[in-house]
Amino acid sequence: MLFLGSCIAMSYMNARLSGRAAPAESSRSAVQMSSDAQKLQAAGLAAALVLGAAQSASAGPFTRSDIASLTYDQIKGTGLANTCPKVEAGATSKITLGTGKYKIEEFCLEPTSFQVLEDKLTKAGLVTEAVTTKVTTRQTYVLTGIDGDLVTKDGKLTFIEKDGIDYAPTTVQLPGGERVPFLFTVKSLVAQSDGPATSIAPGNKFSGKFTVPSYRTGLFLDPKGRGMVTGYDQAVALPALQAGGDDGLFGENNKKFDVFPGSIELKVTDVNGELGEIGGVFVQKQPADTDLGSKSKPKEMLLKGSFFATVTN
Repeated sequence: MLFLGSCIAMSYMNARLSGRAAPAESSRSAVQMSSDAQKLQAAGLAAALVLGAAQSASAGPFTRSDIASLTYDQIKGTGLANTCPKVEAGATSKITLGTGKYKIEEFCLEPTSFQVLEDKLTKAGLVTEAVTTKVTTRQTYVLTGIDGDLVTKDGKLTFIEKDGIDYAPTTVQLPGGERVPFLFTVKSLVAQSDGPATSIAPGNKFSGKFTVPSYRTGLFLDPKGRGMVTGYDQAVALPALQAGGDDGLFGENNKKFDVFPGSIELKVTDVNGELGEIGGVFVQKQPADTDLGSKSKPKEMLLKGSFFATVTN
């Protein structure tokens, strides 16, 4: 077993999978996107095209059993901890659900494309385009270990997220150098399937909404020492504004914890009925950070990638 783990670790490093730190420049074909996706003007249409074009998911280089055979030292520094496993092949491609209680466990989301939706003025008018970015934070942006209930609600199979590593502070950089921080998350996700409530098979789609908390917490202090629950009420270098006339700085002085909605669509492309494993691709739209209310309108993020999960009862 140790020899097998060593061989896997060596092949992993030789393949230079640690280069996934810049997923926007990766040549992986994990998510086969439509060539028209860059011309979309609405994230909902982007989601439909992306999920419709996906044929197979290769969420990570190894299966769960492969990863379980590796030691901590073999994984450390390789980037493997920032990937999702792939579905084990060679079993029935359908999970039949009975009348008992079921759960989704080990739910993992691995984004491979980070884009910012920006308005652009063209000859045809104002259009929204997805601008590709690169990640500037460390390889800690994968959500994993998420679990929740899998129930039948309104006649549809519904996943209700409960717990896990369901958020990851991430920062991306636009081509012009601007950096956009955001909280990659699926907190309180409720996603319903478009297929039958009695089974999960390739082709099934789950779509739903979730909550996006503020990137910053209440104890955060900005460079001027201002905060939401601590720090100064306003910049101490501007004492004359205490008598009024600080409307232009209201957003900077009035810190608040913003909570916004997000949406996600997942398409199942691989299923192992014996092990209860499912995998596929996802596309997600969520707002970026408002810097505790300093930015009147957050930028919109469009994330694409692969997912993995297990179904248990």
